[in-house]
Amino acid sequence: MTQRWVQLTGKRVDLSDYPWLEGPIGDVELIGSAFFRRLAERKDLDFVADGPGRGLINDFSRLRGPACSPENVDPRVVTFYENTAEFEFDIWSEWCRAFRPFGGALAAIFSRRLQQLNVPLSPLDTKLGITSDVVQLKERSGRVVYTAWVRDVVATQRTLYAGSYSVCNVPGYPGPCVKVVFPLPNGSAIVIMRPESSPDGSFTVRSAGARFGDPGFYFFVEEKPGRGWARHVRTLKETIRVYTDAQGTLRADHDLWIWRTRFLRLHYKMRKRASS
Repeated sequence: MTQRWVQLTGKRVDLSDYPWLEGPIGDVELIGSAFFRRLAERKDLDFVADGPGRGLINDFSRLRGPACSPENVDPRVVTFYENTAEFEFDIWSEWCRAFRPFGGALAAIFSRRLQQLNVPLSPLDTKLGITSDVVQLKERSGRVVYTAWVRDVVATQRTLYAGSYSVCNVPGYPGPCVKVVFPLPNGSAIVIMRPESSPDGSFTVRSAGARFGDPGFYFFVEEKPGRGWARHVRTLKETIRVYTDAQGTLRADHDLWIWRTRFLRLHYKMRKRASS
């Protein structure tokens, strides 16, 4: 039904004209934590799951733009983005009471079956923490084609998120943006976020835009390789603020909004792995 909605109400696109919508397309039956390994096999890419330099953004200075001055960001935050694989996480969640039944329905119908976007319904879901793996899919030349961040909930063994991260430009914003692509059956969910630095050293990304081509949330349904339909979901927005607290601990506040109502809050505590 979601795919039909995108096809009926979305925009027909050729990805050569809209490269910021390009990303990995999901399998029909299952996404899960092994998706990017399967993708590497299909595309004859090297799957790299260890070694240095595996961060969501390989060079944080690439995010310099109208609202982001990388030199003003706390170096510990920069280290997290450039070396994400070196960190482990604790996570807490809080649903708006009115939207929690929607979250339960989404999990029962969609997330658990596909093993993708299994957002915790209760703070106790993540009592044992989450796993965090950053992997790179490389060509034989060494060029990184995809950088993927895969997180599983330890207590339930369900995939929280499996998405690819990159930097892109969109026509509706005069600067680089962070792009996250979550593979879905026959398509993907794409979040384009504009970066902002603050005087306190924190770093925020926002997916909020008024029209197609702005930063925001998009669905893409593939018709054939390189072509399909895209739908900008203007009512769905999110912000992620990464910062250090008074004790020097690295933290992140992740808020999701729909129709100007915050329906889900996630809080992360990040720390270097013992081996790092």
